Amino acid sequence: MEYTKLGNTGIDVSKICMGCMSFGSAQSGFHDWTLGEDESRVIIKRALDLGINFFDTANCYSYGSSEEILGRALKDYGNRDELVVATKVFIKMKDTPNGQGLSRKAIMQEIDNSLERLGMDYVDLYIIHRWDYNTPIEETMEALHDVVKSGKARYIGASAMYAWQFQKALHVAEMNGWTKFVSMQNHYNLIYREEEREMMPLCLDQKIASTPYSPLASGRLSRGIGADTKRSKTDDIQKYKYGSTEKEDQGIINRVAEIAEKRGVTRSQLALAWLLHKPPVVSPIIGATKIEHLEDSVGAVGISLSVEEIAYLEELYVPHGVIGALPPPAK
Repeated sequence: MEYTKLGNTGIDVSKICMGCMSFGSAQSGFHDWTLGEDESRVIIKRALDLGINFFDTANCYSYGSSEEILGRALKDYGNRDELVVATKVFIKMKDTPNGQGLSRKAIMQEIDNSLERLGMDYVDLYIIHRWDYNTPIEETMEALHDVVKSGKARYIGASAMYAWQFQKALHVAEMNGWTKFVSMQNHYNLIYREEEREMMPLCLDQKIASTPYSPLASGRLSRGIGADTKRSKTDDIQKYKYGSTEKEDQGIINRVAEIAEKRGVTRSQLALAWLLHKPPVVSPIIGATKIEHLEDSVGAVGISLSVEEIAYLEELYVPHGVIGALPPPAK
């Protein structure tokens, strides 16, 4: 494994991040393709053995059971001082007036809930999962600053929003002397590159790390569009993200397969290697439901692509609708 700095910080993270949305109770009502605790622990242990020190979960993943499973496994198998653990806040956790969002009340409540489930005194990275149109950004940023100053989080990050929103949050923190975001967990892969228009240049200019989610486009870059898996049959989110552009994306997917075969690597490794050539990307977030998925992804680290190969992979891309950032609520 290779390691790199998380943006403009001194902390070192593995160049592959273990995403934990796949771990959790299938009976939670979140996703029915998730792995139970015994299967999840095997993958988490293997990730540690492979040198991965960066783990990303969220309070909403299987409504808390992902955090619980991750926390117990890391306690049994890992060295907390060397681990970088991220979790998130925003998505609805309960059907009550204050059961979601980025108000001061919600943030203070959810960081404590997450720490309890993880069995930890702090998380290394606390991420706002989306932009909250119903809470002033000043309230959110001051609350996040207080979470850091209380010792419950070392750093803060953001995920999936418009660049103007991210810049506004950075400006508010700068003006008030509050803690600033060090990372952006954005939707970015070979068949979804809209982030290159504004978000990636902003992160590069501000020395903010990009930790892309869906780096393999929910498996489309690793298996192709027609491959059947339990997730592909039941995951409506991936259909929402990529279903309307299958025809446009097919040419890119074919080129991934073509170059991967020539290079003697897998499609997944090639797609992840492309991401690792795109600053400010530091650590794509990979999900795994099988050991071989994890081991395959780690094999992407160190693969060098030529300028010509990168251009060939990118050539057929056409503009896509924005997927990830939430639109403003209807008036």
